[in-house]
Amino acid sequence: WGMLVSLYQAYDVLSHDTMFVLAAFFIPVLIILSIWVNDTMAYIVGSFIGKTPFSKISPKKTWEGTIGGMILAVVAIGFLFPLLFYRDHLAALYPMLITLSAIAAVAGTMGDLLESKLKRMAGVKDSGRMMPEHGGFLDRFDSLLIATPCIWLFVRLFLD
Repeated sequence: WGMLVSLYQAYDVLSHDTMFVLAAFFIPVLIILSIWVNDTMAYIVGSFIGKTPFSKISPKKTWEGTIGGMILAVVAIGFLFPLLFYRDHLAALYPMLITLSAIAAVAGTMGDLLESKLKRMAGVKDSGRMMPEHGGFLDRFDSLLIATPCIWLFVRLFLD
């Protein structure tokens, strides 16, 4: 609890320098949350209504699950960020955070597909022995490997 209180106090003090807060706090949290929500919701939506296979690369993925996961990731960020981190002077950032969430969800899905393709090319089920039956260690971070550079590029091109 002490760590959470410290983070909240640091956020409260630093939230007056909008770009610093955006770069140091919001973007890393946003990337991770967007990817987690996207992956989870894609699985849930795909399990319930998924019928159309997304790709031969990852045959268990469906179009319905993929699109549902992306939409629900953006909706979740749109709902959670104002609820958890609302400050009047940061309100102008919310549309940009929604855009970054959409980029993270799409790029994260591409990272997941890239890692699946690499595993198929190598003829392996898991990308290591560390986390068997969960795709291996790399499978936990494949989305971040593509989403993070895409977010960085967007921020550098359009927000710098």
